Amino acid sequence: MADTDDGPREPEDDGAVARERRHLLNVGYRLLGSLTEAEDAVQETYARWYALSEEQRRAIESPVAWLTTVASRICLDQLKSARARRERYVGEWIPEPLPPLGFDLAERVTLDESVNMALLVVLEAMTPAERVAFILHDVFRYPFADIATVVGRSAEACRQLATSARRRVERSGRTGAPSAKDTAIVDAFRRAWEAQDVAALVDLLDPDATVVADGGGLVNAARRPITGGPRLARYLANLASKRDELGLELVETTVNGRPGLAGRIAGETVVVLAVGIEGARIRNLWVVVNPEKLSAWNASTPSR
Repeated sequence: MADTDDGPREPEDDGAVARERRHLLNVGYRLLGSLTEAEDAVQETYARWYALSEEQRRAIESPVAWLTTVASRICLDQLKSARARRERYVGEWIPEPLPPLGFDLAERVTLDESVNMALLVVLEAMTPAERVAFILHDVFRYPFADIATVVGRSAEACRQLATSARRRVERSGRTGAPSAKDTAIVDAFRRAWEAQDVAALVDLLDPDATVVADGGGLVNAARRPITGGPRLARYLANLASKRDELGLELVETTVNGRPGLAGRIAGETVVVLAVGIEGARIRNLWVVVNPEKLSAWNASTPSR
């Protein structure tokens, strides 16, 4: 039956609802910093949708808004419980790195400034409510009235949460667009690392450069951040000395949409380096070796 102004609204077809999966995954990844957890949240959202009766679905004015609200609430609950889980996490926790275009997953997550690894690290320091308010409003442009239904606070309180989160991001100084020189800096870093050239590495690293490694207790990795350009240069050169023994190939790629590096052994990605550049020097290296966070990099072969 065709819709009329006076008659009941026909529910949107399953195809239209299913097409929101990509949008929900984009929201979930930015809220959680984990592809695996984001996909689980999206799956749970659809499970709840299809558990509704036809009458209940018909009563929902905007299925898209309903899906986003439910997915965001699921993510908010996960963020609250994640704090306790990460206290038990072995070593440092780094958001799951996104592979470049050409991998299946990269086609489903939009690679823009909001997935910059530096920004995701800042988001980790926020309260769950701040993170949700900031991502939904500043990234996806949802009105505070809608965000209020997610976090269970007033629209004005959500506005304040987003403002607080925005100030955190601005103070971090990690929101700038990548420079055209960033790729050249990463290339120079790769060559200096492979050559075990400590002097060249020191020149490329900020004096206060920091490396944070995430092995999750599954792979050997530094349990605490290593800070200081010269110290870090020596540490990296020592690691490079083991490259031939391991059969490690270091390749330039993009990580979360920015120039980075990936290490492969026998074609399998075993390490991903997200690079944070300030000015003309490397300020941060986020090194992910936890194999559970590299599944997207090994799930398919990149297109050539």
